[in-house]
Amino acid sequence: MNIRNTLLNSALLAATLLMTSAAGAAPSRFMAMGSAVKAPVGHIQFCRDNPRDCQGKEAPVVVKLTEARWNELIALNQRVNRGIRPVTDSQLFGQEEYWTYPTNGAGDCEEYVLEKRRVLIAAGWPKSALLITVAKDMQNAGHAVLTVRTDQGDMILDNQIEAVLPWYSTPYRYIKRQSTTQPARWTGISDKRVTTVGSLGN
Repeated sequence: MNIRNTLLNSALLAATLLMTSAAGAAPSRFMAMGSAVKAPVGHIQFCRDNPRDCQGKEAPVVVKLTEARWNELIALNQRVNRGIRPVTDSQLFGQEEYWTYPTNGAGDCEEYVLEKRRVLIAAGWPKSALLITVAKDMQNAGHAVLTVRTDQGDMILDNQIEAVLPWYSTPYRYIKRQSTTQPARWTGISDKRVTTVGSLGN
């Protein structure tokens, strides 16, 4: 593991723990969720192709973020980011949006997210704490990340940023994410932070 990245992530976690200890149950640790919204077209297609990954109901779980689990997130995020070659859906599949597992070792942001979620579930992490999330990036383009719900707040696993960060420390405007109880359904996010992202739409 890269020592610099490990130290950076450890410092970020320490800062998060300090802030949450001082602020108590500060709502800024967690995304403010709104009402039910339509799932992304790509996720609807993914569920059609992989019905077992989208069926059933889950009990909402918030993972206790121990040092071991924190290190597991860091290692997993780095491993998947380095193991997948970034290629657009248009180049790979000949269409604008196509969500699937990166079986050929290539993909765009959704493939990174799906693989991270799959590996964490296989390692025993609860499905309801691992939520595919859609945001707008610095170029105001759609971007997918994995939100991990922990007792220290919502943490983001991303392919554009190497560090695992609290959601509010990323430069994105969050739009919607998977429901904590039904993986095929999605919920809107009320992200009212002032960021460097420009004009946004759904």
